[in-house]
Formats: sequence, structure tokens, C-alpha cells
Amino acid sequence: MRLASCQPFVLAGRLDPRGLPGARVRGGALRMMASAVAPAKQDTAGLIASLNEQYEQVHKAFEDQFWSSKMGLKGASSDSLARSKTDYETFLADEQRLRATQEALKGEDVTPEQKHILKIIEKTFRVNQIEPQALPLKEQLNKLEAELGEHRGKMALGFTPPGGEFQKASSVQIANKIRTDPDEGIRQAAWEGLRSVGPHVVEKLCEVVKLRNKLAKANGFEDFYAYKLMGAEGMTKETLFGIMDGLEKDSRPIMEAARASIAKEKGDAALEPWSLSYSIAGDTEKALDPYFAFENAVDVWARTFAGLGIKYNDAVMRLDLCDREGKYSNGFCHWPQPAWRKPDGTWVPSQANFTSLATPDAIGSGKTALMTLLHEGGHAAHFANVDQGSPFFCQERAPFSVATAENQSMFLDSLMGDAEWLSRYSRDREGNPIPWDLVEQSIRASHPYEVFMLRSMLAVPYFEKALYELPDEEVTPENVSRLADETEVKIQGALAGRPLLAVPHILADESSAYYHGYVLAEMSVHQTRAYFLKTLGQIVDKEEVRTGSHFMIGWRLSSQIKPVLALLHVVNRAQTVLQRICVCTGITSLQSGVFNVGGSAWLMCGRSAGGEEAGRSVLEAWQWRAVSGLGGEHDGGTADRRGLGGCIARAAGGQSRF
Repeated sequence: MRLASCQPFVLAGRLDPRGLPGARVRGGALRMMASAVAPAKQDTAGLIASLNEQYEQVHKAFEDQFWSSKMGLKGASSDSLARSKTDYETFLADEQRLRATQEALKGEDVTPEQKHILKIIEKTFRVNQIEPQALPLKEQLNKLEAELGEHRGKMALGFTPPGGEFQKASSVQIANKIRTDPDEGIRQAAWEGLRSVGPHVVEKLCEVVKLRNKLAKANGFEDFYAYKLMGAEGMTKETLFGIMDGLEKDSRPIMEAARASIAKEKGDAALEPWSLSYSIAGDTEKALDPYFAFENAVDVWARTFAGLGIKYNDAVMRLDLCDREGKYSNGFCHWPQPAWRKPDGTWVPSQANFTSLATPDAIGSGKTALMTLLHEGGHAAHFANVDQGSPFFCQERAPFSVATAENQSMFLDSLMGDAEWLSRYSRDREGNPIPWDLVEQSIRASHPYEVFMLRSMLAVPYFEKALYELPDEEVTPENVSRLADETEVKIQGALAGRPLLAVPHILADESSAYYHGYVLAEMSVHQTRAYFLKTLGQIVDKEEVRTGSHFMIGWRLSSQIKPVLALLHVVNRAQTVLQRICVCTGITSLQSGVFNVGGSAWLMCGRSAGGEEAGRSVLEAWQWRAVSGLGGEHDGGTADRRGLGGCIARAAGGQSRF
């Protein structure tokens, strides 16, 4: 993966972060050293080749340390992670490389392709610039953030059930207890266990928040949120929260009505933070569980993507799917090797690392694992298909838009809410398809209350905005804890089932001041789905979704684009449930697809193509069921391992076949 023209400086097996000969130095000394030693003038092709190789090396060195640290692997340390991160960020912040790139762009002999590549390189260096006086702060912050992550990772988390002894459990296992355990005492104990994360991390978090703000102000920004937001999304806080405020205002009455409905139907106790999620769908989750077997999750993910024609272009993926002690408590996908194409046409496939946190024997674990696979596997697919002449295009850091990245992955995990997808891909261990009545039950149980998830997402950016706007003297454990509780009550109507200080994104640099991306993506996913449903009539197993303009622009151009966020409008899912039930086509062919997972090539997948619905559409059939109460009839069809059996929803005047 190295270009013949590249000549990086390698010191004791590790590239110096600035490609300069000499020992590794720290902080501001790096900037002075870079200014003192000017590189030999290179032609444009040589400059691009050199920067490409150097970027690959510092990027991979950091990502390897990131994976080892987050997975709690033997030999991982916060010091090693902090050093590799400092090297990576020092490379990106190098003013000398920025100037060289800008000069190359002015060259008379630069080709259109070289200009295209130089623009993204220039933008990457430009948005990652750090003022000389701030470099020591950044190195100090990297170390402090790594220590905070290690402190959280080593926490003895768990809960004490009524009359019992302390049980160690991860945050994911605790959240699963809160969502599915029928014993209110256990749910409350689990929630209190999750609340204990806040007191454990808040003191170190306060140190990090102060230093993040100091770094941002040294770089000319009012606070860290404004600094991070401008780099990733190219917008101000005023612009972002102008969008968010409208969403918050419009969704508040829906939330209040939903809470009132639950209280009326199930009593005020159902609104307790440890009972709300269980009261909505606890029984339904248990009924659904057999159709989301954990051992089938990888297979279903693979066949779902194959049905859409999604390919990984020879990528290698390293998966760590199960929860365990010491492992980072949130799913993620990073790629130590970015995908790109060399000048001679050689394709460099991506290498991706992604993780989920499943407990195979727990209720809901299979569903959680599959959701994570669709989401993080969506990120992996996105960045495996960035076909550009530089690895600078294929990155998760600024200037790439958080909202754009999350729209890709959240669109794909939204498939699990489709009745069409459920009928094709949800099978129990004997291969029987999910009953249609259970699909209906799930939709009726969850859709009127999906506003709660939206409000939970909104709470994080509102909390972080207020957190970074606090004066330094007010950033104390007591004030931050109180602010978190106040934000939960203000945005979510009460203390939250997932306490804000237990949200892992807030602690880590790469995901802090980031969560607004999920909110913006949630809005854009609805718009994306509505577009494809209008133009294609369905989404599941439609390869046109992958080849449509929306995703091809995102996958081909990657870091160059920004979503048109100002044009987004929220769509209340409770009011558009019918849009989720689409017309399905018959099975006409099987297609083989192969990709690498941890080096192993596998997968026979099925897809459907062509065909017309018989009689009324499924949408019409569902409207009859919902409005007229007309009974439906379910036919399991052929229950084969490809998950492509059938389901019939019968309505007056005809049939619609899944």
C-alpha cells in the first residue's frame, strides 16, 4: 500500500508525526521544529504521494491503539493511546504541510484529478489547524481523556437487586434489564446502578471540560462545542440549535401527550425512569425475542445488505460482538486502513473494526446485536466504497460531517422497523417466520411512543451545549450533575432511563459534541426513506437504493459534501406508520455474494427482484386493518434459511403478498 515515490522518515519503526528526522518531541516544540526544517520542494504527484503515505501511517497507528484500548486488550494503555493520538493530530495540524498543499493548488501544471485530491487534503489540514500556543494543551488533553476513558472502563459497574448481593454488569446489560425485566424492584436497582456512572466519572470529566474549553478559546472559539461543531459540520451553534430548537418545540407536545397516555392507561408508576421503556414494550420485546436469535444476527445482517446489493469491495472486517468486562460500553466502527485508489489504478481495500455489546443469553440480545451490525456495518460499507485517489477522503474525523455519516448507518438500521423486512428476515430457530399479528402488535406498541427516543437523543446536545457554556469556576461535580438532571427533566419530561452522565459519547474526544449528528440524521433518514418509498415503492431488497443518487453521492464524494441540514424537517413516526409498510416483490433469483469477515470469505444470500403485487398494495391492506378493523390472514410461506418466506395480508378486493 506504499507508493514507490514516497520516502517517509521512519524512526525506530515508527513514523515521526511530521515526517522529519529526529527524536519524537512534544507540544509546541513540534511546531518550531517543523518551521525550522523545510522539506525539499516536491512536484505535485510526489507531494500527494508523500502525504497519502504519511497519513496512512499515522492514522493506522492511532486506530490500532484505539481498538486495543477500547476493547480492553492485553497490553493496551492510556499512555500509548494518548501518544498515538497526539502524533495523528500533530500531523493534521501541521501548518507547513497546509502551506505546501495550498501552494501546489496554485500550480499551473496541476491536473483536474490532482486538484480534486489536493482540495480535500487542504481542507483536512485547514480544519484541523491548532494555534502554536494550544499544542501543549492538546497533548495534555489527549492524556487526560485517555485516563478518563480508562477510569470509566475499569469501573466496577453493576447493581444490587432487592434482598440480594451486588451483581457485576455492563451498562448494556443494565439497560437491557431496565427494558425487559418484569420485576420493578430489579429494574429500579439496575437504573440506580446505571446512575452510579455519573458520580464515578464526573470529577475527571470536569477537568476534561475545562481543558477542552481552554483549547477551543486558544484557537479563537467561544467554547469547545463551537470549536468541534465548526470543524465537523461547518456551522455555528446558532445555526445548529436554530434547527434543534424547532424540533424540540414541535416534538414537545407529542412527548407530553405520550406521557399522559401512558399514565392514563398504566398509572403514574409506569412513568418512572426505570419503568417507562418496560411499560411501552416489555411484553412485546419478549414475544419478539425468538425471532431475533443471537446466533443468526451476522447471517441476517449479511443477507439484508446483499439484498440491497451492498458490497464491501474486498474489505476485511474485524468484529468483536459480545459484551465483556473492560470493553468500551458502546458500539462503534473505525477503519485503520482507509479505502482508496492509487495513481496506477491499484485498489487499496479498507480494513474495518467494529463492535457490538451483546449478551447472547439475555432477552433482546439478538435484536441489539443485529441493530448494531446493521448500523456499524453500514458505516463499514459506506467507507469501504469511498473510491478516491487519496485516503484523506475516507475518514471519520473533521472535515467529514457527522450527520452525513450517521444518515448512512441509521438509514440501514431503520430497516428493522419495516414490516416488510420483518416478514422476510425475522425467523425463529426453526426457520418459522414472524407472525403477522406480532408485527402489528410491535408497531402499535412502539410507534406512538417513539418520540421518547427522539427526546432522549435531543437531551445529549442540549446538555453538552450548556455544559461547555458554563464558566470555569462553575464546572464542578455538583453543578455538572445537577445540570444533567435538569436537562433530562426539561427535555425528556423526567429523569431519564439512560442518565446523561452514563452516555459514553460525552467522555471521549472523538464523540464529544457529536450527538447532534444523530438528531440531524434521524430527521434526514425520514426524508431519505420517504424519497425512496415515493420513487421506488419499496426499500427492502431494492438495489436501486444503493445505486440511487442519494447514497452514491455520499459514498463517492465522502468528505467533500455537507448535508443540506437547513432544509430538514422532522416527521413524527407515530403519524407516518403506514409509510413503513411497503409493497414486496416475489422471489425470482438467488445471488451469491462474498466478502471478508476477519479474513474468512463466506455468504450465500438471497434477494428478490422484479414482480408486481397481487391485488391491493400492502399499504392499502394495512389501512383496511387499521381503519376498518378488517381481519388479516397470515401464511408462513416457505420458511427457508434465506429468510425469504411469505406473508399474505388479505384485504377486501384482493391480496398483497410479502
